[in-house]
Amino acid sequence: MRALLVTSVGVTCAAALTLSLAAPALSAPPPHSASALPPESPGAGPPSVRAAVLPAVESAGSTQSLPLEPLAAPSDRSMGPATAGQGLERRTARPFSLVGVVWDDAEAELHGTVQVRTRATGSASWSDWQGVETHNAEHAADLGSDERSSGAVRGATAPLWVGASDGVEVRVRPEPTDPQDRSEAAPLPEGLRLELVDPGPDPAAGPAEEAAPEPARAAPVGRTATAAAFALNPSPPTTTPVVVPEVLTAEAEAASAVNAELAPLGASVIPALTKAQTEEAANVAPGAKPYIGPRPGIITRKGWGADEKLRERQFAYTKTVKAAFVHHSATGNNYTCKQAPSVLRSIYRYHVKSSGWRDFGYNFAVDKCGNIYEGRAGGVTKAVLGAHTLGFNSNTMGIAVLGSYSSTNPPAAAVTAVSKLTAWKLGLFGANPKGKVTLTSGGSNKYKAGAKVKMNVISGHRDGFATECPGARLYKKLGKARTSSAKLQGR
Repeated sequence: MRALLVTSVGVTCAAALTLSLAAPALSAPPPHSASALPPESPGAGPPSVRAAVLPAVESAGSTQSLPLEPLAAPSDRSMGPATAGQGLERRTARPFSLVGVVWDDAEAELHGTVQVRTRATGSASWSDWQGVETHNAEHAADLGSDERSSGAVRGATAPLWVGASDGVEVRVRPEPTDPQDRSEAAPLPEGLRLELVDPGPDPAAGPAEEAAPEPARAAPVGRTATAAAFALNPSPPTTTPVVVPEVLTAEAEAASAVNAELAPLGASVIPALTKAQTEEAANVAPGAKPYIGPRPGIITRKGWGADEKLRERQFAYTKTVKAAFVHHSATGNNYTCKQAPSVLRSIYRYHVKSSGWRDFGYNFAVDKCGNIYEGRAGGVTKAVLGAHTLGFNSNTMGIAVLGSYSSTNPPAAAVTAVSKLTAWKLGLFGANPKGKVTLTSGGSNKYKAGAKVKMNVISGHRDGFATECPGARLYKKLGKARTSSAKLQGR
């Protein structure tokens, strides 16, 4: 099914938004500019602390894209095929924190192994070799969709978080075509490149804290103007410090305005609500028995520092949200929750700049401390089309738990966050977390296009595609997530 496209820039307005189940038409928000400030009256006595409108600062970030080179063939053929593969010898690079390998043809698969080792910034020691998940085609826009057929999409491995680094070595080894005869190898895709992603600096006030798995309630937009005030008036202020409003870019304003019925424009956090408050916000008729879980606190794209100029300007929607697919990001578990915004910015940049997607692939993300993050732009209450489960992106949402959970148990806080998020979001669309739903496949390696497939309303990625995702250990926790989610809905 093709996405319903709604232009994002210049067509959104907080006053026009309601918490409806379909994607409404949006209208233009008022501009935010320095000219909106009232001029200071002349002769009004000693100058007070002025309110200064400051420009929004989006994370810079960068991507280094390095073409791979042929590696020397191994002297011992028992160690692998005669074709040695491709890679890069140890080298110094500009700072980066996430790595991945991409290639030209999105339809081609990399049949082989990818390993990297890195040098921590400011250190002389190198890490051990780390494996990068090569089969990543199942995380992508559906075949035939506008996003998939844009011409920009590339084949890609999963991204791997390595932390602050300034040195790298990589090797890509092809698989033998015959396990009994290792002399012949499967061809590697054309145009292999190593992507080194720097997420850029964190936002000034990061909302995710190690000791606080549930985000705090949103504060008014802006920040204390003490430093700016001293720049304007060097003498000590005689009044209470004022709040400095930010001038959002058009792209940042559009991404925030679609959530403006939930939090102030430019807010870093959408605050949590009780069940009663959630039902009131959803305009539930008096006497009705809604099955909607309380809204959890959600860190917005502004909160984790998304550079809104990276993504495609338009938002893409489908008709409804019938099911949720749970994933792991396969980026590894070597991150702290304070680093989670950096991990998200890195994945976002890798999805858009390296893989050629329109935006971050998942609708939501959850870190190991249970913080919930807004993913793909378009509004957290709306049916935003993602690129998370090839063949089943329409009328579903994708939740990525940051980490790798094939052999590691997911933290209880993360599973609880999945329960809270699904209880609320699925409830807005009338879906029972313990129920079943029939979805139509858009085509995958498990179900042909057009196939009607009965699935759990909360499914793992592997239910729609033959993949390891979301990892065996996380997949085993989905039963608990379904039960807890339904309980939160009042079922």
